Amino acid sequence: MSAAVLYGLVILSAIANSVWNAMMKSAGDRTMTMVAIRVVGLGLGLAALPFVDWPAAAGWKWLALTALVQFAYYALLIRSYGIGDLSVVYPLARGLAPVLTTIAAFLAIGEALGAGQIAAVALISLGIMALSVGAGANRAAVGFALATGASVAAYSFLAGMGVRSGGTVLGFQAWLEIVNGVVMVGFALLTRRAQFVDYARRHAATGLLAGVLSVVGFLAYLAAARSLPLGPITALRETSVIFGAVIGTVVLKEGFGLRRITAATMVVLGIALLAFWR
Repeated sequence: MSAAVLYGLVILSAIANSVWNAMMKSAGDRTMTMVAIRVVGLGLGLAALPFVDWPAAAGWKWLALTALVQFAYYALLIRSYGIGDLSVVYPLARGLAPVLTTIAAFLAIGEALGAGQIAAVALISLGIMALSVGAGANRAAVGFALATGASVAAYSFLAGMGVRSGGTVLGFQAWLEIVNGVVMVGFALLTRRAQFVDYARRHAATGLLAGVLSVVGFLAYLAAARSLPLGPITALRETSVIFGAVIGTVVLKEGFGLRRITAATMVVLGIALLAFWR
């Protein structure tokens, strides 16, 4: 595929990510919606098994740790959307991760920060501060959103270590989807069997769509990541922050629209600066 098509896939990935998050925010039962998303991931993971490699022996511990942190991410995201606006929670959760990664690299392995990277962190931080005030951005919502962002940074790091330990990206992702799907379905059947059955009967189409958007959107990003420079496509994928703010303002009718869209744009510009700065 041409570079233009691959970059288009990244933009579609960003849109898909923001749309399924909007569906999660507006869902009547967010926990069951998340379970439905993971059921789709489980199905796609099982379908991919004949075509992918098993993770290397050293990769299984990283897979287990990644899955564990992702369960925390699911819980934090569900709680965040229960008490905060999409146009606040989504940009905060997505925007904090690259800041934490950059700071962790500086503190843990002494990776030097250039002037552009410092400016990028400052720009993202200003955007986060602007998102952290106003209705729909109470202290609890901001706190849970930031914790969600920290969990994104953590599982991204762990998954990266897992892929580097051996095997392939798609193989690792397939097994991660299987582990997450089995655990989430088991959780639903053991603790909320009646709600699980009711959701499957009444909202199966919604859950299926959210799951397809989540999994296929990420696969579109992986397809582009095989050929294109990671910095630019990572920055491009984070335009989902702007899409999320726009959806929250226009579709969900959340307040402070212009300020939140502007703040989300600042976050994206900061992420782009982090991605491109050398």
